Amino acid sequence: MERRTGGREDAGRDAGAEGDEKTDARTTGPAPAPATSPAPDPASDPDPDPSPGLDPDARWLALLMHAAFFLLLSASLTRFLMRHPGEARTPWIIALSITLSVLYLLGPVLGSRPTPRRVAWLGVLVAVWTVLVVLAPSFAWCAVPLFYTGLRILPPRAALALVALLTVFVVAAQLRLATEFDPNLVLAPPAVAAVATAVFVHMQRQAVRQRELAARQRELIDDLLRTRRELAATERREGTLAERQRLSMEIHDTLAQGLSSQQMLLQAADRTWDADRDAARRHVRTATGIAERNLAEARRFVHDLAPADLAEGGGLEAALHALAARESAQAQGALTVRCHVEGTPHAPLPDRVQSALLRIAQGALANVREHADATAAGLTLTHLGDRVVLDIGDNGRGFTPEPGAPRATGAVRGHGLPAMRARVRQLGGTLTIESAPGEGTVLSAEVPLTTLEDPT
Repeated sequence: MERRTGGREDAGRDAGAEGDEKTDARTTGPAPAPATSPAPDPASDPDPDPSPGLDPDARWLALLMHAAFFLLLSASLTRFLMRHPGEARTPWIIALSITLSVLYLLGPVLGSRPTPRRVAWLGVLVAVWTVLVVLAPSFAWCAVPLFYTGLRILPPRAALALVALLTVFVVAAQLRLATEFDPNLVLAPPAVAAVATAVFVHMQRQAVRQRELAARQRELIDDLLRTRRELAATERREGTLAERQRLSMEIHDTLAQGLSSQQMLLQAADRTWDADRDAARRHVRTATGIAERNLAEARRFVHDLAPADLAEGGGLEAALHALAARESAQAQGALTVRCHVEGTPHAPLPDRVQSALLRIAQGALANVREHADATAAGLTLTHLGDRVVLDIGDNGRGFTPEPGAPRATGAVRGHGLPAMRARVRQLGGTLTIESAPGEGTVLSAEVPLTTLEDPT
């Protein structure tokens, strides 16, 4: 039987092979990443200082400043008592020192946020220190820890103003203690205040950068986890669609075709029962054999096993010969199916290739039996080394192939060719159809073997 090249239909151009399944494969795109808030600027953020409970550097610096404050306060009080014993202002100095200590201890209880209560506490603390410095200038160096406290609590501009005010008091106190004018007493306190402020601001900005980096890392991790979840969901949907397609093809190529054949045979038996009961009984027996075959296929299908013809041994060649003999017997002389094998495979064909080609042969012969009105059909399996080709031809009435023609809405038949194309496409092969009205049909499935690996 010669092939017709004028009616060849390339399966790769068929856009409707899996149209029904692809409508369910809509996948939502990745969710937009959350907007990243602008990084806080230490020069404008009223509270850029990290919480000491979360930042080890800030906690360490706070403990150091607390220890320095009480050390400087104790040293200043000791110096005053040693230099001015028995003076009338001594009780006041002691009382103010105790008050200043108690007020300072209340600071951590109030927290580090710039709340009105916290700002009021700082104002009272500075006021008590100022009175203490006026009465005893030796307490001036307690201002250094107060620099740190003000920079932590107040907005930048207010904090710098407080540092400048405290520096002025320190300079005035040092000048009061000096017996003669010394330029270092005027220049050293501002220099110390500037260095302390610069160090604190630098550490503050480093803390802000670390928080920003941690926030970006959290966002990246969240995006990665969300993307992985979406990818997993997409893969599940694709796997579900692929399994749905596989099940539909298996059902069509086994149970549906068998039931269709039984229906035709039983209808024929019903028509001839009164006139020719022997022929009717033959039809019934043939239908019974098909039912037994379908039952075996269904059981293997439930257990996800290979087609029954392949499971019986002998490989694809034996399964195709058995299929041809069975189709000829079921047709009872109306259709003769022959099988021919050309070439010898260099290695056993992969199981999935054998299963796919056998299902294609079953589907093609079912179409010949039901639609072609043919009297002869042939199966030709050709081994070409790096590929294998299965041709199914008939001498039926033929048709005009329409590449990419969609199925009619609501049609319950016509799943055969799309299923064949899908099977061949999954193996990286091609399916072609040569046909013309009145000239029969040749269907050819070509599967490459060089890129296939048998998973078994």
